[in-house]
Amino acid sequence: MPLIEGRRLIHFAKVFRIVWIILGTFFIAGYLIHCQSKKEKSSPPQAFSPKLSLKPQIPFEGKIIFQSDFDGDNELYLLSNQGLNQLTHNEWSDEFPRVSPDGRWIAFSANRHGNYDVFVMAMDGSRIRRLTASSHDEGELAWTPDGRKIIYTEARKRIIGRAYTLWSIDLATGQKQRFLPDFDGSCALPDFSSNNSVLTFTGKKMVGWDIYLADLGKNEIINLTNNGQTCRSRFSPDGRWLVYVSHEADHKGDIFIMQPNGQGKRRLTERPETYDYFPSWSPNGRYIVFCSNTKSMYAQEGDWDLYLVEVSSGKAEVLLATSGRDVFPEWIK
Repeated sequence: MPLIEGRRLIHFAKVFRIVWIILGTFFIAGYLIHCQSKKEKSSPPQAFSPKLSLKPQIPFEGKIIFQSDFDGDNELYLLSNQGLNQLTHNEWSDEFPRVSPDGRWIAFSANRHGNYDVFVMAMDGSRIRRLTASSHDEGELAWTPDGRKIIYTEARKRIIGRAYTLWSIDLATGQKQRFLPDFDGSCALPDFSSNNSVLTFTGKKMVGWDIYLADLGKNEIINLTNNGQTCRSRFSPDGRWLVYVSHEADHKGDIFIMQPNGQGKRRLTERPETYDYFPSWSPNGRYIVFCSNTKSMYAQEGDWDLYLVEVSSGKAEVLLATSGRDVFPEWIK
């Protein structure tokens, strides 16, 4: 065999060996990756339950629905003495839950399609239906006592700040119309008494927010506070009292109550170090659930926890303290 041909054969053998080693390495690596992928894919999915074992720190009657962002965005949860049940789990924010008078449905606001729209769903989180689809944010809402309509707040951007108006939507027909169109100013955060024709809302005509009472039968609207420092009023179950938030005592926010005629005002929480907000009555009218934190009045800031205050004594106790912002509670049977 000529010397040059022998060298070529040796060279080709070396090249062949190197190529074989490289191919073998890729084959083994691919096999390992494939096996690992199969192993990962075959692993059963873990249930999403970071707080389902949490229970209230004090016992209470009924259930409380609220929103929390402890999983990264706002979801809806239902708290009872048995623990915490997650109602929504998705990639958008679900907020401002309110339960229908018959206890079968939850109305809420979500930014599933970009801006916030109004949705309804069954109490177990199923049968979600979108009610509004405008280009404006639509949120904090109330059911009419007959359960046929929802009154919600619409926020429209202006050059400076936002303008707030109330709108109604008929659940059977989907018809929308402006609510309280003659109110000269911004109006938001509605809540009805058991009487279908009387509601309270938060309104602003010049500077600062006040609590208003609207008697639809008499076509009459009354400013109950006139200090520009109050908001978020809710009727007691018997319609004899309003709970609301006021800045007048410590300029942060405390829970107050008053009669629907503006008389009998009383401060329930005296906690100068905290912001106390978002109140809701217990079904028996003896307690109020509210949210508290030490950093901010805004729901998207601070570390909000749920508290209970006894109406007769003013004694406040923590109900649920989580790692998230737990806000906008509603107490139901």
